[in-house]
Amino acid sequence: MSDGTEVLVVDDEARLADLFAAWLQDDWTTETAYDGEEALEKMAASVEVVLLDRRMPGLSGDDVLERIREQGYDSRVVMVTAVDPDFDIIEMGFDDYLVKPVSKDELVAMVADVVGRSDYEADIQEYYALVSKKALLESEKADRELATNEEYLDLCDRVDELEARVDGTVAEMTTHDEFVGAFQDLQSDQ
Repeated sequence: MSDGTEVLVVDDEARLADLFAAWLQDDWTTETAYDGEEALEKMAASVEVVLLDRRMPGLSGDDVLERIREQGYDSRVVMVTAVDPDFDIIEMGFDDYLVKPVSKDELVAMVADVVGRSDYEADIQEYYALVSKKALLESEKADRELATNEEYLDLCDRVDELEARVDGTVAEMTTHDEFVGAFQDLQSDQ
């Protein structure tokens, strides 16, 4: 059963796009596009993840990515392509990169990962907004007034809940082998 997250799979190899969509459809709502123009036609604010081939006739995946960003979509974009990454990727606005061939497990894990990152970022933004409101109220109101205000107490509960979720996500990330390995590689480079 889909969690409601929309994934747009873009690949000029129709059979491959359909296969990727089939792999993902049990967990997410999927749609396919078989070229860059169709991908842009199907882009909407509701699309949370775009799996995008780089090498397509007409509008390349690089061009589609650029237009997605120019049009203000904040969808997560994962390049899923046979093009080996080169230094040109540094300036590109994608969120992750998979080199074909890709297994079902790799693809499902990647989509789950980028969806998780979106949830984490939303939680972080909400957490900081609520902490700011909480701090403002605490600086302006007396403790006895705060202790009896239902809205303030609900705010405190929400802050605590978000803090626990964010901490839990960070803990999951730090126990993930790839994250730890990448972090260790960064530290050894310094």
